[in-house]
Amino acid sequence: MQAYVGIDVHRRRSQIAVMDEGGRTAVNRNVPNGRETVLGVIGDLPVGTPVAFEAAYGWGWLIELLQDYGFEPHLAHPLQCKAIASARLKNDKVDAATLAHLLRTDLLPEAWIAPSDIREQRAVLRHRAQLVRLRTLLRNRIHAVLADHGCDRGASCWNRVGRKWLAALPLPDTARGAVADRLEVIDALQVVIDRLDAALAQSAKADAWVRALTALPGVGPLTAMVIVAETGDIRRFSSARKLASWAGLTPTVRGSDRTVRYGHISKQGDPWLRWIMTQAAQTAKRTPPYAACFEQIAHRRGRKIATTAVARKLLTHA
Repeated sequence: MQAYVGIDVHRRRSQIAVMDEGGRTAVNRNVPNGRETVLGVIGDLPVGTPVAFEAAYGWGWLIELLQDYGFEPHLAHPLQCKAIASARLKNDKVDAATLAHLLRTDLLPEAWIAPSDIREQRAVLRHRAQLVRLRTLLRNRIHAVLADHGCDRGASCWNRVGRKWLAALPLPDTARGAVADRLEVIDALQVVIDRLDAALAQSAKADAWVRALTALPGVGPLTAMVIVAETGDIRRFSSARKLASWAGLTPTVRGSDRTVRYGHISKQGDPWLRWIMTQAAQTAKRTPPYAACFEQIAHRRGRKIATTAVARKLLTHA
């Protein structure tokens, strides 16, 4: 008899519901997260049993477990699971059973499960981006300390000349210590970032998609690698417009009868792809053929909206 499994995944524990093809819930149990505890509930089910779970915090270990033991994983789209979000009675038991029921009736709104190699590439690129953000945060805090003492510098403070200028500043001991501590952390971060950049540069040379995307203005090897990794299998999208919609770069639409209203971008997509396209648009908006489009939209709607429009256009070209 065919079985269907719904798992409501949480940070430390998960609720597992097993439903038969007639809709009867055979098991609905809460267990600690782990291979042994999960297999203790579903380990006796036949190979190929479909298992549904939501895209939640820390689901990577579960997808690897299911694939290793021959189950058929289905990743539910959390924003589209209206049967769970709008239920009057909502707890872990109900959520797990609802996932199993949606899977059994073929009504489960699914999200794409990226292969392991793409997940690994995403993890490396996101790790580097977070390190760069941390470095930027520390640099901004140094600028804040300098501004408090009326000696901020318009030029760079991070090259050799800027470091000498920082060392010669007449700062109080507390401010001097704060700047020195942050510079020490920045230098340590830079070592890790440089090591990651060297490894990613080798990967970029071997990737034909990355080399092709670097022909676009504002798109360097790292930007191209993020686009390729976050997009995954491009054949999932039947058009460039659907890719832009998936990235959350298309405007929201509210239409009824003959009235249609367009709002700001939905932001209901891949945040990393949306972020990297916005970064690339900062350069692309100053080069043809995007410069004319940017100036036209900026005159009507403002520079921020115009930059987002360039990011969307750049992604469709990509």
